[in-house]
Amino acid sequence: MLRLKRLIHHGNSISHAIIGSRIIAHGQDLLVPLPSPLLAQWSTNRFFLDIFKRPNKDEILKERARITDEIKRGYFDDIKEIKQHGGKISLANKVIAPALEAAKFPSLKVEYPDGRTSKFPIVSNGEVANADVLPNLKASVLCLTFREYSQGMINSWSLPLLDTFNASKDVELYQVSFIDTKFLCWKPMKKLLLWTMRSSKPDGSNDALRRQMVYYFGDHYYFRKELGIENLCTGYIFLLDRFGRIRWQGSGMASKEELTSLVSCTSLLLEEK
Repeated sequence: MLRLKRLIHHGNSISHAIIGSRIIAHGQDLLVPLPSPLLAQWSTNRFFLDIFKRPNKDEILKERARITDEIKRGYFDDIKEIKQHGGKISLANKVIAPALEAAKFPSLKVEYPDGRTSKFPIVSNGEVANADVLPNLKASVLCLTFREYSQGMINSWSLPLLDTFNASKDVELYQVSFIDTKFLCWKPMKKLLLWTMRSSKPDGSNDALRRQMVYYFGDHYYFRKELGIENLCTGYIFLLDRFGRIRWQGSGMASKEELTSLVSCTSLLLEEK
């Protein structure tokens, strides 16, 4: 008790000239003394305000809407849809979308098996595509897969496309695999996974066009919402022009008519100036 009283007495005896607060007045930096109890109270209040800072109201509403949305739909709902229509969420476009009406593909950062990273399809100033991502390309095809179940669907699109445009240098074909499992997103496991994928031989390695495997690690909820993707068990394919605009899209297993449409629309993009 005696030691506690000495500490309190020592604290109260600190000079007000030492404990103060700086303010700027008339261009001069002034030191304004503050009473020790007031300073202590201010510091304590600030400490607790930092810890218990109220989150932004918009952020709370946004997260609440996400939770509600995810609760409404689960894995078994996806499987049920797959059994009903084989993953064909909607029919593919029959004709190419007009450039002025086409929506831009959301920005996405992906990783290559060799450790490189890219963002695509980033559009600079709304006119020129990012040279590091889509250099001088007239068309790019993105195949999105969220579950291993959809790999066969992706192959039904990508393999015929590789055969058709195997000599073209103006087309790029990417398969984007989304990995959201926390264990696999853990940095050591992610490196191991990418190293494992690095040893696999790419499709059509002797051709101008080959399927490039890239990976996205982490949460993809808001990315999917921008594209209207709900079912994670099916595959999705998007045809983009040089400015990152979605000119054609499809899902599920490819039909002969849809493949013909994709090839036709890709050829039209190659002819655009």
